[in-house]
Amino acid sequence: MTRNLPTVSALGFDRWRLFGRNVIKPSKNRGLLARLACLFAGAIWGLFWIPLRAIADTGIHDLWAPLVWFGVPTCCLIPVIIWRWRQIVAGGWSLQITAIMAGLALTLYTFAFIYTEVVRAMLLFYLTPVWSTVLARLVLGDAITSLRILAMTLAMTGMLIIFGLGVNFPIPKNIGDWLGLASGMVWAVAAVRLRQSDKYAAIDLTCGFFGWSMLVAFLACLILAPNAAPNASKITSLLYWMLPIIVMLVLPGAFASLWGPKFLNPGLVGLLFMTEIIFGSISAALFSGEAFGIREISGILLIASASLLEPISDFLKAQTTAGNVT
Repeated sequence: MTRNLPTVSALGFDRWRLFGRNVIKPSKNRGLLARLACLFAGAIWGLFWIPLRAIADTGIHDLWAPLVWFGVPTCCLIPVIIWRWRQIVAGGWSLQITAIMAGLALTLYTFAFIYTEVVRAMLLFYLTPVWSTVLARLVLGDAITSLRILAMTLAMTGMLIIFGLGVNFPIPKNIGDWLGLASGMVWAVAAVRLRQSDKYAAIDLTCGFFGWSMLVAFLACLILAPNAAPNASKITSLLYWMLPIIVMLVLPGAFASLWGPKFLNPGLVGLLFMTEIIFGSISAALFSGEAFGIREISGILLIASASLLEPISDFLKAQTTAGNVT
């Protein structure tokens, strides 16, 4: 006589994919881990400007600096690509299109810094919670809640306060501005596709993410600055500090930015990624001597509140539900 055993999900557990393998984890913890992954990813991208500036300071052309920055992690991932080639091929164009969208968003965002002010690029990119929320509604059928609208309002207000623009949001005026705006839109598409493509392992997406970023940056360099290519010795002289940063921070940050969004609403992902502005502001004050006072602290508190608003609400609802059950 056989006995029906409870399913994994009935026990409060779920399966998620890490390196392409099913791993059993508590369901309630997956959402928390996904949120933490997005917060971590945003923090890493908030420090993104430091190595890019260091590369440019060596005399490498501004347009070629992003190519160097994307090329080194791509080379680091070659052993992983060889190890995972069957899974990558099996993912087909669906996996690659998702990776292309994510990589294109990062490349456009990076080049936006070259052609416009950093402040304008960041503000225009971080309209992405708006695009993501609308796309999630149209494509995934996710509701646009009053709590989400409040969170976006807090976040946008915090940004404007940090950058000292009052209520004057920048209107795109040059190619850099348009690149910043476009990068946010493309990332919104990528976030929706990541939510739809949770069957793909984040490690495979990470390989494609850097590979396509490098390719797009390379094509841009060939078109816009074909005669400014740095020599090999100049690049190798950077590796002693680039490799540790890439292995310890950049690759985990990219992995987190592609794993976390698979389990969250794209609009919420955009809000959580705004830790980039927090860490960008603090790091700029520490390493570039930029102002950091009451205005910046007020803006950071608003952005942090926006990022935590929905997680805290979900936690309180879960506690209320648990109390009702008991």
